Parts: sequence; C-alpha cells; structure tokens
Amino acid sequence: MPLKYQHYLKSYSRSLRNNSTLGEILLWNELKQRKIHGYQFYRQKPIFNYIADFYCPALKLIIELDGKYHNQGEQQVADDIRQHRLETAGIHFVRFTEEEVKIKLQSVLGQIEEYIYGFVQSRNQS
Repeated sequence: MPLKYQHYLKSYSRSLRNNSTLGEILLWNELKQRKIHGYQFYRQKPIFNYIADFYCPALKLIIELDGKYHNQGEQQVADDIRQHRLETAGIHFVRFTEEEVKIKLQSVLGQIEEYIYGFVQSRNQS
C-alpha cells in the first residue's frame, strides 16, 4: 500500500531533486534503475509530512544523507522526531554523512547491501 503524503510537498521534493548535493547525485547514480539487487528506490520522496532523501517501498527503507547542519541543535532534534515517527510506521533508516558518500561510496553501498541481506533473511524466516 502506498504511503500517504502531503501534496504540497510534491513541488518541494521536485525542487530538491533539481538541486541535489554531490553526495546525493553519486548515491542516486548507484541506486537508480534497480541497480542494487533489483530494488526500486525513489529520490526525494514525500512520505507523510516529510521528504526522504531516498526511499525503497519494498524494503521499507529510507536512506538519509546528513550534511553538516544535521548535527546542530534544533535540526538534530527535528531529525530525531521525524525518524521516530517514520519508524513507528514500520520504516527503517540508514544514515550516512554527505562526506562518507563522497569519500567512501563503495563502503556505503556495502552497508546498504548488508541491510538488504538482513531484511531478506528476516523476511524468509517469518
């Protein structure tokens, strides 16, 4: 079932896609067109009242890239609240820094693949 979102976020998410950071572009080039184990990812995806950097519905996974401002006071609190609300809806998070993606892209992709492997294993055991 598709997740609902506030429709006013659609134009804002489009704007974010058109103004991506280098880290977002690098990661998107690896996630798009089902390159990772055939899973479909969406970029700057509106979910509820939020916009996720990357979202895979089949995995119920949000991948967030945090810039420098994400570790600062109010933004950190807002990110924590947002993550808690989305996790309550059954969505999982994987977070990386912008620098991590730019410098260690293969390591980041390996961590995403580890998450996918764990997700598939837990689903098969259910």
